[in-house]
Amino acid sequence: MNFDKELDARGLSCPLPILRTKKALTELAHGQVLRIVATDPGSVKDFAAFAKQTGNALLASNVHGKEFEFFMQRK
Repeated sequence: MNFDKELDARGLSCPLPILRTKKALTELAHGQVLRIVATDPGSVKDFAAFAKQTGNALLASNVHGKEFEFFMQRK
């Protein structure tokens, strides 16, 4: 999937991946896509909830071994 910016949240525990994502999304224009890579297993639920609360679209969520990859589109 194409993306405009990437955020490396590996090694960070809740709530840091979400907080860093929130900041990174503010730096994007509406409709742009942010790719996030995290290692916190709780991030799967966290990113789904974050998308619902903020209205930013969670386009995809993938698992690669112990890493979780998310694509979020800024509303």
